[in-house]
Amino acid sequence: MAQNKRPLDALNQARNKRVIVEQKNGRQYVGNLISFDIHINAVLEDAEEREDGKTKRKLGVVFIRGDTITIISPA
Repeated sequence: MAQNKRPLDALNQARNKRVIVEQKNGRQYVGNLISFDIHINAVLEDAEEREDGKTKRKLGVVFIRGDTITIISPA
């Protein structure tokens, strides 16, 4: 695994891959990370909202505001 020098490098490696995004309010979204910016605003494609590890609803393309995100992790 390549060593990342900056946090945005890790996100660049996750681009076009499936990720789990957790928000401050505890909601989780799983989808393909399409894009993000320096504020960590993120766009997921084929996204679904999860609750207790189970799919609650399918959403398609979603925009998630960066200041609400606590974790972005590979799915």
